[in-house]
Amino acid sequence: MILGGKKSMEFIKPAAKVRGGVRVPHRKNTSECATVDMPSPKTVKIMMSQHIGAPSVPCVKKGDEVKVGTLIGSPAEGLSSPIYSSVSGTVSEVCDAMLSSGQMSKAIVIESDGLMTEEEFTAPTVETKEQLIEAVKNSGIVGLGGAGFPTYVKLSPKTPVDTLVINGAECEPYITADYREILENSDDILRAVYKIKKLLEIKQVIFVVEDNKPKAIDKLLEVVSDKQDTDNSVRVMKVRSMYPRGAEKMTIYAATGRRVPPGKLPADVGCIVMNITTLGSIGRYLENGKPLVSKRLTVDGSAVANPMNVRVPIGTSAADIFEFTGGFKNPPKKIIFGGPMMGFAVPNDQIPITKSSNALLAFDEKTVGKMSSSDCIRCGRCVSACPMSLMPAAIERAQILGDVDELNSLGVRNCMECGSCAFGCPAKRPLVQVMRLAKQIVNKR
Repeated sequence: MILGGKKSMEFIKPAAKVRGGVRVPHRKNTSECATVDMPSPKTVKIMMSQHIGAPSVPCVKKGDEVKVGTLIGSPAEGLSSPIYSSVSGTVSEVCDAMLSSGQMSKAIVIESDGLMTEEEFTAPTVETKEQLIEAVKNSGIVGLGGAGFPTYVKLSPKTPVDTLVINGAECEPYITADYREILENSDDILRAVYKIKKLLEIKQVIFVVEDNKPKAIDKLLEVVSDKQDTDNSVRVMKVRSMYPRGAEKMTIYAATGRRVPPGKLPADVGCIVMNITTLGSIGRYLENGKPLVSKRLTVDGSAVANPMNVRVPIGTSAADIFEFTGGFKNPPKKIIFGGPMMGFAVPNDQIPITKSSNALLAFDEKTVGKMSSSDCIRCGRCVSACPMSLMPAAIERAQILGDVDELNSLGVRNCMECGSCAFGCPAKRPLVQVMRLAKQIVNKR
């Protein structure tokens, strides 16, 4: 395969075959929809809990004037991340508000002046590992694939790492935001990759992309080929399309053949895993110093009039986004933040977008329908589908009995709530909800 007219490069095959998973319909309806920028809404509600760890602390008050990029949430002690204003205007309220997960958080409401006036940004000086970590921390960037883990912490492993695994699988149905990042911002991605590789002394970098994204694979092969080091240490891996291929532990195993033990982190097996949009955002911050204030997300679903990929100011409500994209062709019965497998159904359209939002889906009544469950028939499909080798039906029985010892013995804490078990269950058992309830029982003990 000749790419870029000067170098030959091909994708590599997976290092190991991942067990379990299910074949979900792709429905990548917006894959060829270039990202559209949404103008400033009248109001944004910027949550202080947009990442794993301690919520940020509001550092503005009612009546304060802010610009795009003004610090409005200082990171708390410990694991936390700064938060910046996504619009210019006036702080109208500091209040409590609901996240898409149903949890409550402090929020800063800003009335936009419509001007989107920016702070003065300066590209950071990044010549050392310490400067890189500080820059990424100041950028406010967290895991943008949905997890929301503060990225600067990932770049500060306590054990030696030799491999950077880049997750471009995007295995959930409908979502194409990461796919568009590859096609539209490959230079930003590579800028971050080579800076991290150099300063953290990473020996190999592996892009992992599902085989249902041939254009993305070709694009990565092209840009990597053009910028490749002499040691051929940055490579692209094509993996079979199978949900949940993008799960962190699954991605590591496919890319390297290394298994992350229960309770351990990727760094414990010498790996750092990063979402591809996270890397693109780091690349842009290194170039211009503008912190994370907006997010690309896929807007789609059977109720949506004009599915598209749109970049919106963080804190924009679902209602404003749907209005911008043309509203609904059918009355929405269910609105989901994220994908249909691991996303959260929300009670109304006033919930705001956060850093880790990657999709906004709306489905009509015909699509959602009513699902009733029947008794478990002991078919074992949930066991076959589970990528973590758990026994969901047995966990359900222990959860009903409240048997904490049995739940621990069955390894319920290892469940990542991917929904593969529920998707493949012919009895339509609510196994994801069961897993969440079981974890609550275990954690309360």
